[in-house]
Amino acid sequence: MQTDPATGPVDGLVIALDIGGTKIAGALVDAEGRIRVRAQRPTPAREADETVMRAVEDVLADLAASSLWEAAGAVGIGSAGPVDAYRGTVSPVNVPGWRDFPLVERVRRATDGRPVTLVGDGVAMTAAEHWLGAARGHDNALCLVVSTGVGGGLVLGGRVHPGPTGNAGHIGHIVVDMDGEPCACGGRGCVEGIASGPHLARRALENGWRPGPDGDASAAAVAVAAHAGDPVALASFERAAQALAAGIAATAALVEIDIAVVGGGVAGAGEILFAPLRRSLGTYATLSFVRNLTVVPALTGTDAGLLGAAAAASCTDGGGAWPGRAS
Repeated sequence: MQTDPATGPVDGLVIALDIGGTKIAGALVDAEGRIRVRAQRPTPAREADETVMRAVEDVLADLAASSLWEAAGAVGIGSAGPVDAYRGTVSPVNVPGWRDFPLVERVRRATDGRPVTLVGDGVAMTAAEHWLGAARGHDNALCLVVSTGVGGGLVLGGRVHPGPTGNAGHIGHIVVDMDGEPCACGGRGCVEGIASGPHLARRALENGWRPGPDGDASAAAVAVAAHAGDPVALASFERAAQALAAGIAATAALVEIDIAVVGGGVAGAGEILFAPLRRSLGTYATLSFVRNLTVVPALTGTDAGLLGAAAAASCTDGGGAWPGRAS
């Protein structure tokens, strides 16, 4: 067992990567979910595929400089999607240079042949929340990331359910408005096209909300205005909450979840989002077996991607079972 001079013995260490359109984060994570070493680079999202990969390699090189690197037994990746865990490729909507990019093979090479497990970022967040967060102890759960996009993942029968390609539970592309606007996925009327941060802010602007003197037109700025009582900002959060509630209710009817955990930047608005979300859920989730569904904020915060990636790696390195599984 490796020993950290500062904190003592280190058990079950794995390498975790959290890859999104804004940042590429990496960490060495132990079996208790403690992050021992961190590294991060901005994502050169609009650059060529190899430029993006160099940023990943730079993060891994920073981690490799640690004395704990050699003790890490496997690698987990939570990536913006779509991902294809079966083929080991990624095609993130927000990283145009990566289309069917062979990320698993490239990371395996960069980490001296260590086993690599790939999941979508929504599944990673779900694994983190089931292991250490608000879904802990729940056998059937939906976890959502509501941010620049809307992603999600499922816990079914006490285990994280990534699906064959690592994308199961992608609630952002459930259709909730049959006549809705086109979505970046190629569909129409998706949850993401209504509830994601950029679309929520766009709706507020289109309906007459105006940014303050600093010109900030983000969803976070709309949230500030909503907390101050701005009716247009409040209506934008109400609409986003309705879309999320419809998607959550549809998921609950399909697979009988008992809790929905909501994280991501938009969820940081607090009760401005959660109050109308719970009200709308009462309208959509009416069947007897979904009526008691609860909605709660996520607990793992900005580390959710790294912790979930570590959980995925532990499946490879620790006997094939996700941490946090039901006994």
